Amino acid sequence: MDPARPDEPPAAPPPAPPAAEPTPVRVHLHRLVPPHQYLWVIGFALVIVLALEFLGPVLTPFLVGAVFAYIGAPIVDRLQKRGMSRTLGTLVVTLLFGLAIVAVLLVLVPLVRAEFVLAAKKLPELFVQLAGRVAPWLYENFGIVIALDPGSIKEFVTENLDELKDYSPRIAAGLKAGGLFLLSLVVNLVLIPVVMFYLLRDWNMLWKRFFMLIPRRWRWKTREITVEIDKVLGEFLRGQGMVMASLAVYYIVGLSLAGLQFAIPIGILIGLLIFIPYVGFGTGFVLGMLAALLQWNGLAQFLTVVAVFGIGQILENYVLIPWLIGDRIGLHPLAVIFALLAFGKLFGIAGVLLALPASAMILVGLRHLRRKYRASPLYSDDPEEA
Repeated sequence: MDPARPDEPPAAPPPAPPAAEPTPVRVHLHRLVPPHQYLWVIGFALVIVLALEFLGPVLTPFLVGAVFAYIGAPIVDRLQKRGMSRTLGTLVVTLLFGLAIVAVLLVLVPLVRAEFVLAAKKLPELFVQLAGRVAPWLYENFGIVIALDPGSIKEFVTENLDELKDYSPRIAAGLKAGGLFLLSLVVNLVLIPVVMFYLLRDWNMLWKRFFMLIPRRWRWKTREITVEIDKVLGEFLRGQGMVMASLAVYYIVGLSLAGLQFAIPIGILIGLLIFIPYVGFGTGFVLGMLAALLQWNGLAQFLTVVAVFGIGQILENYVLIPWLIGDRIGLHPLAVIFALLAFGKLFGIAGVLLALPASAMILVGLRHLRRKYRASPLYSDDPEEA
């Protein structure tokens, strides 16, 4: 109202602005999945378990090839970004892995050849020394007389020729089994690079097809979990590399201090092959024991070599793997030891190859499950507020 004109009625207040319409809230309603749909997931898991149980030896080269392909995939991706075709980059990486395997063979073959040459020279002398020590001991303690001259050996063979004929089928069966084992070994060695090549070449396509099979509602979470698993497996591979280097240095130093003639090649070989469970240690142990026997310098040196391998096995399984691998991927050392023993018992060599990667996957799944549990009413509800 104007104070100079008291008779004028007060001005009407300005009209209020129109109320804004409420923004509709979109509620995403997911259809409940019928229980029978989960049978697909259960069936897939069951197929994997049965395949590992009954096809473990057959799957071993495929698993080794898959491990090599996983290691080489980042290298192929970088080569592809620099303009090289996927197929050519895959061929280059496969050849590099092949050269690494050839380098291992170049270390192994001369070592085995040198030990066979040394054996041909040392075995007659060792046989004579053994006969000179064992024969008097058997005569003094048991009254048994052993004559190890050529005439006595020929007479012994002639007298027991019939019994040897009875054992010939067993010997033939053993030779047949050994031949089949060597054949399967050669086939696996040829199959591993083939599997690696095709997996590397089609790596991205296989992952895309894998995600296309996942239900849409699960794809985002699956991708998140896959990225976490990839990080865990990357830490696993870096830790495995440190384990290989540590064991190579340990065996070189330990066997050299024990006075073993072939300490350096045996130590390098164990370090390179320790990535394959049991194979690295087993190969090094056999070669080390053979070298110690052929280079016989007394029982003390032989027991020292045995102690080096025994301590190395304990160091590998109970110190280095839990510390350098288990801590990196977030697994407790006892969980790592249990995974190796359990998967090896259930699925053999294939299970040992999958033990730590599968444990990493289970670890990531448990982390997500823990988050869900901590966000659930079962965990967060306070009974005193009710």
